[in-house]
Amino acid sequence: MDTKAFKRSLQHSENYNRKGFGHQAEVATQLQSEYQSNLIQQIRDRNYTLEQGEVTILLAQAFGFCWGVERAVAMAYETRQHFPNERIWITNEIIHNPSVNQRMQEMEVKFIPVNAGKKDFTVVENEDVVILPAFGASVQEMQILHDKGCKIVDTTCPWVSKVWNTVEKHKKVDYTSIIHGKYKHEETVATSSFAGKYLIVLNMREAEYVTNYILHGGDREEFLQKFAKACSAGFDPDKDLERVGIANQTTMLKGETEQIGKLFERTMMHKYGPTEINQHFQSFNTICDATQERQDAMLDLVQQNLDLMIVIGGFNSSNTTQLQQIAFERGIPSYHIDCVERIKSAKSIEHRQLTGDIVTTDNWLPNGKIAVGITSGASTPDKVVEDIIEKIFDLKATATVI
Repeated sequence: MDTKAFKRSLQHSENYNRKGFGHQAEVATQLQSEYQSNLIQQIRDRNYTLEQGEVTILLAQAFGFCWGVERAVAMAYETRQHFPNERIWITNEIIHNPSVNQRMQEMEVKFIPVNAGKKDFTVVENEDVVILPAFGASVQEMQILHDKGCKIVDTTCPWVSKVWNTVEKHKKVDYTSIIHGKYKHEETVATSSFAGKYLIVLNMREAEYVTNYILHGGDREEFLQKFAKACSAGFDPDKDLERVGIANQTTMLKGETEQIGKLFERTMMHKYGPTEINQHFQSFNTICDATQERQDAMLDLVQQNLDLMIVIGGFNSSNTTQLQQIAFERGIPSYHIDCVERIKSAKSIEHRQLTGDIVTTDNWLPNGKIAVGITSGASTPDKVVEDIIEKIFDLKATATVI
């Protein structure tokens, strides 16, 4: 399938919209009342620091809603306003935040049902409206919706589209796309659908396994078994790793993506020589600005003298997990929570570990004066951050009185 031609055809269809419907002003007012926070603005105005009682809050200088997320949510609200009576579906969570997705359901924006691990598009009828979320949707899903004659509202983040363009460039010159990402994540699923040959590597360890195979060969069957769910159909590691290009899931750690790119560049240079490198390796910068800014701000924040760190975001939010990884690597007691309800008391907090396990930790809030670092992923509204800060203030104030 010529995915580039299909996308071009789709974008010229009268049923396709990626610019909104002219209700920006009304929607902006609604979003401000539902998601923004006066307290968070006060902390920003006070050099990202606020002291109350025994608690000093140190807020990361870049956190929360990014432009792409804000745009996607605003377009979803506009869609409901523009089509008040139509059935509206969304192919996935609009963003990885439980409160925002709950709000979508309250607005009667339905999620495509999943049966036995596969989305069931039979529920969608040709007069329905379907929203593609900020992470995008696969070419195959777009084709199904286009063929049904649905009205498609595309909120895909432009940074994600930029990665799609990159893998299209790889495909055009018959390069294999090495995608740094999680093969199950909907963004990577969408990106790989635009690629020709591809291989998805989760981390530096997997990248080193692949580059070692490039240089020294190895057990072909072991390779194919290891990447069985993370490569294109018919992938042949003995042929398809001769020419490679780098791409990434936009929410991965910037530093690791860069390291993986340099590793593959060194590998191809070592195997084919510096004069032939351009015939075997391509790299374009596809690291999202917002992801990079939040990671850089987190790296600055963990240099402070913190007693603990709260990382706020959906439990299935990749960019939030990367922020948590930074705190973990610095040895700071840190808790990834998605809403204020996870804080049970001053003695108990429910949180997600990097392993993905949801656990409860006792005695998480230290006695006496404390400095608490706070950050949030790109899908987290300021209102959620406010609720959590207020809860910490309340718990410490109560403990002091007792």
